[in-house]
Amino acid sequence: MQNKNNNQKGTMTKIRMNTELRNKLFNKIKNVFENEDTQEREAYLQAREDVDRQYEHAHRLAVDVVERAYPPEDVSVLRTFKKKYGSPCDVVAKDKCFYFAHSEDLDDEGETKETKSHFDFGLFGNLNGSEYDHSEGQKFAVAYFREDLKAMDCNPDIFAQQNENKDNPHKTKHVDECMKALGKSGGGYHSSNENVGMAKTFDDQYYLDVIGTSYCRSRAIACTKDEYSKFEEWRIAKGNLVSKHQTWIDTIQKQSDQLKIGLKAYRYLSEGIELATELGIQVDEAELIRTNSTGLTIYNPSNLASMIKGMKNKNQSREAKILARKKYEESLN
Repeated sequence: MQNKNNNQKGTMTKIRMNTELRNKLFNKIKNVFENEDTQEREAYLQAREDVDRQYEHAHRLAVDVVERAYPPEDVSVLRTFKKKYGSPCDVVAKDKCFYFAHSEDLDDEGETKETKSHFDFGLFGNLNGSEYDHSEGQKFAVAYFREDLKAMDCNPDIFAQQNENKDNPHKTKHVDECMKALGKSGGGYHSSNENVGMAKTFDDQYYLDVIGTSYCRSRAIACTKDEYSKFEEWRIAKGNLVSKHQTWIDTIQKQSDQLKIGLKAYRYLSEGIELATELGIQVDEAELIRTNSTGLTIYNPSNLASMIKGMKNKNQSREAKILARKKYEESLN
């Protein structure tokens, strides 16, 4: 048994690195990086839990504020009129974004001033009060649904990975894939009611009845300063999730960059296996050696010879074929 292990180890030292082996090792090790219980990952997960809590509180508050401005009984009457008189009374709509405003602050001259901002409860809602800012909302969406997007073979970390880079084909490709997977409408900002899938399911939780057919920017809904502050806390929590996601991915990216440099410098597979071991990562070297992209065993010379011989159209007895197959399988163990 000892000789067999020594022979396998000796064989491994002869296996040269190639692009495929490097990629296999890189992906296996990076996957461990992403699932390690680090402070940065925990902070990201905590930020996402905080978003859920803040969404619940902010939405309950929004219901109170919006229904105070547009009482449900008035909404009911107007719907009755619409049913009776048609489009002239079509003034009730559902919305998930609102301008909330309070007038409890004073300007430099001591005069009362209005403080207002745009608050969007949708998945792609802005994080800074700008009605037309899409990018920050997209960053929130991919951070919030990271695991779902990973399961769909998308890259939800693309914004974080490309944080310091301008738009480029690589970034655009992965962003588009994420947005499609989330179900984002390809239209403008106000076409968000055309979202599908996860985005629609998320948005549907937060629609409220409002009176008035114009867009939300034309109707500032009055609230108190304390209520306004709570809406800001909710929006800040969304921004914090994006920030914690960025910080976590930055740490993974730095480790991955060094990993790529090291693997590129290694000439033999044994060096890559040693690196993984030093990192405390168990890698099944037999699986790495056994298959290439076509699923064929080629690295061990005896295996390759057996494979090539098996391609020859020679006449063989059934017993000889069974024996050859048995030897081939034994060589894999």
